[in-house]
Amino acid sequence: MSKLSKSPLRVARQALAVATQALPLYAHKFSPKKFTQPQLFACLVLKTFLKTDYRGVQEHLRDHSDLRTALALERLPHFTTLQKASRRLLRLPKARRVFTTTVRRFLKRRRRVKRSAMDSTGLDLGQASRYYVRRRRGDTKQWQTVAYSRFAKLEAVFDCATHLMLAALAGRGPRPDIDRFVPLLDATLAHVFVAVALADAGYDSEANHRHAREVRGVRSFMPATIGRPSAKPPAGKYRRRMRQRLDKDYGRYGQRWQAESGFSMFKRRLGSAVAARSYWSQCRELLLKATTYNIMLLYVITGFLQSNSCKVFRRPSFLKP
Repeated sequence: MSKLSKSPLRVARQALAVATQALPLYAHKFSPKKFTQPQLFACLVLKTFLKTDYRGVQEHLRDHSDLRTALALERLPHFTTLQKASRRLLRLPKARRVFTTTVRRFLKRRRRVKRSAMDSTGLDLGQASRYYVRRRRGDTKQWQTVAYSRFAKLEAVFDCATHLMLAALAGRGPRPDIDRFVPLLDATLAHVFVAVALADAGYDSEANHRHAREVRGVRSFMPATIGRPSAKPPAGKYRRRMRQRLDKDYGRYGQRWQAESGFSMFKRRLGSAVAARSYWSQCRELLLKATTYNIMLLYVITGFLQSNSCKVFRRPSFLKP
């Protein structure tokens, strides 16, 4: 069975349920009340899932009555309404609230994850073709490999058992990862406790180990390879332990590649590029992609568990046509 849902109807229903739990119906008591905030957020998730723009998702809603029924839409939202809603609903506090809701709905009563893996990935800016990028420069006749000096960067923590994204931070690269370990770990522990944190050599630091093990009570594993190559053991207590015992604990650290699998699923289904231009709009798009990824994973896992337990799924009242 596929890990991520490929049904826009199921994704729309799950997105509406998540947004209804995380957001109030209206932003203000004097709002026009033509559409609820959960309905608009579900439309934004549908736009990301279909890899289209605001005009495109409007046409999808116009052509498919099942999607309108699932979202309880009595009228079609204008594409400018969706664009303005993205600015309002994807601000950092609301975006984090919805993202946290997807994690809690997935884990249900469980608040502890046995093993997590963290990593970061870059996404292209725009939709320039590979042929356009990989061309010879006229002056040096050298092959050009990139057409920009910066890229959108997504930092994430994955549950090794389910590929659920436990935390997501958006930014811009290139930049080092060594100072991003603490924010990622703290963002994860804000709503779920992880027993083991696995990271690659880019996060290697004695201060990161001390923060994880002594301050947060999390066992951290990362290769101690930062610095000049030397036969001497590292000076720090935990980095020296990593040098001595990481190979013996490879059965535990070997699960770090689950982060690579998670990013592979993310890019294959939601694309490896962002269309936004400015920095903050790129951050909003990345957070929306991360939330959509969890919603696609959430429906498949919950549907699979319900089918195994032989329970009949009943839609909540706010989802019934």
